[in-house]
Amino acid sequence: MPLRLDDIKKPIAREMEEFEPKFRASMKTRVMLLDRIMNYIVKRKGKQMRPMFVFLTAGTCGKITESTYRGAALIELLHTATLVHDDVVDDASYRRGFFSVNALWKNKIAVLVGDFLLSRGLILSVEHKEFELLSIVTDAVRQMSEGELLQMEKSRQLDISEEVYFQIIRQKTASLIASCCAVGASSAGVENGLVERMKLFGEKIGMAFQIKDDLFDYGDEEIGKPLGIDIKEKKMTLPLIHALSKAGWLEKRKIISIVRNESSKPAKVKEVISFVKQSGGIAYAVERMNTFHREALELLEDIPASDYKESLKQLVQFTIDRSN
Repeated sequence: MPLRLDDIKKPIAREMEEFEPKFRASMKTRVMLLDRIMNYIVKRKGKQMRPMFVFLTAGTCGKITESTYRGAALIELLHTATLVHDDVVDDASYRRGFFSVNALWKNKIAVLVGDFLLSRGLILSVEHKEFELLSIVTDAVRQMSEGELLQMEKSRQLDISEEVYFQIIRQKTASLIASCCAVGASSAGVENGLVERMKLFGEKIGMAFQIKDDLFDYGDEEIGKPLGIDIKEKKMTLPLIHALSKAGWLEKRKIISIVRNESSKPAKVKEVISFVKQSGGIAYAVERMNTFHREALELLEDIPASDYKESLKQLVQFTIDRSN
């Protein structure tokens, strides 16, 4: 039977319930327009996996404290700010099935909303002297920005190496989950060595998470995102990168030409998907995802057993098994 988030959440159900009003309070403003937008953002929240990683890591390593709540709110504030700004950069009209902030209130307001969220995160940290947590999360935001820019720089060439791909996803995706786990451990007051280990644990989960996301592009049915969307958007992901590395010069040139010039044609996208499957790109990506997953779990081995640890392992499994 597939894992359900409500079951995984059980050891931290009370904390997650208490977190909601604390997070809302951290977004409060007297500006009516801004308050309306903040309410809209809170309403369209997703699975809340980031706060779950924070609370479960804190419980696994030590004790959940008031600092843990602030750390989870800080991550949500700064991450939400980056999403609002991303939608402006990508000119995206939707986010998780809802209209994006820029689609409803235009780009100027969306940029200012992102700035407001960043400032709320900074104020929350400084008011409570949570400088260690602020350092962890702002470093993740820096890495996410660098990862996005690196991907933009490299995507023009459409010939990204596996090494560059892993650098991009380590910064773009894995750095955020790494910061969730590092914040959770740090808020529990454990020594630096364990904070660093949990950061590495989160990074490996983030790598597996992104590879899983890449694999959706090649699924046999539409789940999460439309099939071939990465190809249409000329994004070089691990299955395609590996398949191209195994191809001869002529075939490689042909596939890159399709991605560059004909990725809007459904028949051509299917041709690329078929090439990736036949070249072992899917099997290779699954193998790499499972390796990151296994390495992450190994980092938890000598931490004492608890309900928190069991749920943390289940949350990791959920990220691998998810269907969207």
